[in-house]
Amino acid sequence: MATNQERLFDMFEPTSTEDWLAKINVDLKGADFNKKLVWRTNEGFNVQPFYRRSDVKDLPHMGTLPGQFPYVRGTKDSNDWLIRQQVEGDSPAEINKEALHILDRGVDSLGIKVGRDVTIDDLKTILKGIDLGKVEINFSCCPRKACELTKMLVEIIKDAQAEKIFKGSISFDPFKRLLRHGLAPNIDITAQALEILDIVKDVEGLACFAVDSYLLNNAGAYITQELGYALAWGAEWMSLLTEAGVEPCVAAKRIKFNMGISSNYFMELAKFRAARMLWAEIVKAYGAADECCKIKIHAVTSQFNQTIYDAHVNLLRSMTETMSAALAGVDSIETLPFDLQYKKPDEFSERIARNQQLLLREESHLDKVVDPAGGSYYVETLTASIAKVAWELFNNVEDEGGFLALLKEGKVQKAVNESGVKRHTDVARRKEVLLGTNQYPNFNETALGKIESGECSCGCGCGSGEVVDGAVDYLIFDRAASQFEQLRLDTERSGKRPKVFMLTIGNLAMRLARAQFSSNFFGCAGYEIIDNIGFNTVKEGIDAAIEKKADVVVLCSSDDEYAEFAPQAYDMLDGRAMFVVAGAPACMEELKEKGIEDFIHVRVNVLDTLVKFNAKLLN
Repeated sequence: MATNQERLFDMFEPTSTEDWLAKINVDLKGADFNKKLVWRTNEGFNVQPFYRRSDVKDLPHMGTLPGQFPYVRGTKDSNDWLIRQQVEGDSPAEINKEALHILDRGVDSLGIKVGRDVTIDDLKTILKGIDLGKVEINFSCCPRKACELTKMLVEIIKDAQAEKIFKGSISFDPFKRLLRHGLAPNIDITAQALEILDIVKDVEGLACFAVDSYLLNNAGAYITQELGYALAWGAEWMSLLTEAGVEPCVAAKRIKFNMGISSNYFMELAKFRAARMLWAEIVKAYGAADECCKIKIHAVTSQFNQTIYDAHVNLLRSMTETMSAALAGVDSIETLPFDLQYKKPDEFSERIARNQQLLLREESHLDKVVDPAGGSYYVETLTASIAKVAWELFNNVEDEGGFLALLKEGKVQKAVNESGVKRHTDVARRKEVLLGTNQYPNFNETALGKIESGECSCGCGCGSGEVVDGAVDYLIFDRAASQFEQLRLDTERSGKRPKVFMLTIGNLAMRLARAQFSSNFFGCAGYEIIDNIGFNTVKEGIDAAIEKKADVVVLCSSDDEYAEFAPQAYDMLDGRAMFVVAGAPACMEELKEKGIEDFIHVRVNVLDTLVKFNAKLLN
């Protein structure tokens, strides 16, 4: 029997990488491989169009199993994660009511923010009826409140005899003041950290030192940038504590990483794998045992790419983000509600956010397989590439004096803000697409009426973000869509809605394609779009535009026909509306000499162009 069996592919000659490249180059028909197919990422490395076994055979992390140092494949032998949701309320009793409500609906990790005046009775009320051995509890507060809050929480945990089984965190983050407001911490970080460590010594599962790199994500940081700075942030905690006499294992087990998740699906998946690997190496360098080198990661979906217009697209973004983190094996995830940017999330949006994770866990069974991406040539290579760039950034930070030193100089904030500006420019030019905002907008949607007024404040005297003496740069949390949204809201507030008329004529394929492009272009400003099937003559199109009282007439045709049609249309329109040519024809200079000024095409800055149109049309 065995002698009659043969391997399926034995009859085929193996195909080398060179063979694949030769075939690809034939199909490219002379086009440059690197320009056409290689993805030049903003993360500091290039991504190839295909990978093979030879690309991963020499990667040092290959061959390890989940639960094995350096934990690139996971810190545990399962892929279960906790579903976290923030709870709010005007009183401790309301917070408790909301907590019990969502715990009954699939949540197993709570995020609770408390103010300066919270008492132990308030905490007991908040936690009433909650099993401290089964539900992860995560408190956030201002740094000055951390010691007092920790004492009260530990007392409650001990009263419940849950010291050995409690899981949760107190987010002691004195670095946040520099990131948010450019102001140095107004406490003795080391003294307070040591005091907190002493308070929690009997509660092993209570993390208390936060690495809140989700702030960098929300300010527009690139993936390798967030990871590199997060590692430096964690190392700052390790150095601060070990130099004060704390054992490396003790210090490492109390640090928790709260990281953001962008919509870059595979790269985010790889980021968390790289984070586990690099953090393990960092902690190991302090002399800790392998078991102490496991990173604790909570992941939260990004706010940077959330939008007000076409807000339900936020569900698509947060779903892929949640899936990235789940497949990457993080410990807990918070999926933010889709309507967070314009109102206080309601029961519906919070339920949908919970159910996104429940779908992935209970119906898609993503918790059943540990590190399902392990062995993928693409993901393994991404993991190594992200790790390499992030490690270089980490080392640069260490060489310059460490994370806190750079924060005090404003260098971290400045670097992240520069990335944010770059990403806003890419959004303005549609190099980075926000569906429903800078591409394929809903022309008839209005948003002004659904935006709830209100200010966001931490309420703890941490600073207000205003420029004061001694302040350095602080993070700018302008979402990627904010400038387009301001543009469109300006249109709504003006009480006017300019009409943009598509004068489609000539070559059928070109006029339809350019009419669609132009409709999407001007729709981003909230203008009324009047599309047309096509006109037989330029005069017919101009007469129809005047009849519709168009404010803008866009000529949509082929490059070859513009030399004839554009001058005719411009003359016939005679200044009764703004005239635009869709495209960048070879005759552009001749048309400009004729007086035609406005051309829209894929290389123009969409935002800047629409701002200029708004200035002319809304005044």
